[in-house]
Amino acid sequence: MQDIDNLVNRLSLRLPSPIQQLPVDWCPEGNLSVYVKRDDLIHPIISGNKWRKLQGHLTRSPQLSKQALPRQIVSFGGGYSNHLHSLGYCCQQLNIKLHAIVRGNYQLNPTPMLQDIENWGANIHYVTKMEYQQRHDNVYLEQLSQTYPEALIIPEGGSDEQALEGVANIIAELSSEPNYQFDYILCPVASGGTLAGLNQAIYDTKLSTKLIGIAVLKGAVLEGEDYLEELVEKLQSPNVPKATILHDYHCGGYAKAPDYLKDFCSQFNAQYGIPVEPVYSGKLFYALKQLIESGYFPAQSRILILHTGGLQGARV
Repeated sequence: MQDIDNLVNRLSLRLPSPIQQLPVDWCPEGNLSVYVKRDDLIHPIISGNKWRKLQGHLTRSPQLSKQALPRQIVSFGGGYSNHLHSLGYCCQQLNIKLHAIVRGNYQLNPTPMLQDIENWGANIHYVTKMEYQQRHDNVYLEQLSQTYPEALIIPEGGSDEQALEGVANIIAELSSEPNYQFDYILCPVASGGTLAGLNQAIYDTKLSTKLIGIAVLKGAVLEGEDYLEELVEKLQSPNVPKATILHDYHCGGYAKAPDYLKDFCSQFNAQYGIPVEPVYSGKLFYALKQLIESGYFPAQSRILILHTGGLQGARV
């Protein structure tokens, strides 16, 4: 198996990620303590939960038992996928061929992220929404395995059981710092892997911390009630309690950036010097502000916000 320290050195990653206090003025009485786990600083491109989830795939996949790293990787995403963007750079650095299966045809108008991964040597395969819906189907995945023999197939967002170990390292890093004990941890939710990994690790380590996911897409509306909750539950152990996901802060849906959200991101960047974007992190901090102002958190609560990177969303 590939040694994790070797990968960290080869990719020039900054671990563990730092924690900083966020002196928000959204609480008039100032009786809350808010901190940010700056996973966005792990790497300029392979940042946040993208590295956390990729770590498990590159070090623990059973397909890698006969070689240090795969020769090819197949994975999935939309035109603005931070996962594909991080994976594309990672593959370029590690001399791995990436086959990116992208929902929708951006051939005539590629997004900045797709232009980047193509420049890094990825083969981009544009597919219809109907074909993309098969990305979890075993027959479809077997066809891909035959088309790309010996390739490692990573699911959309990197979210499966292989991703949980890397995400759990976030909780391990927090546990090694006695000054950083929190009542709440908040993170964005899209494909479910980060929330599942955190929820599993909190349960395994018997922490009393309450975990809250902020949905960044209209999963409950488009896919049915409890869609995101079911994604998370499938990844974690059956005995782990159901994670809390709040669905009121998607701001119109995935990659939607209404003016009020753009204004919030701009003001937040200027006030706190922490870069956020309207796809993931902007919605997370926007939700935090709304929750604090509505009195959601009890007095004296210590709150940790997991900045999961994804700053490519600023290029939307």
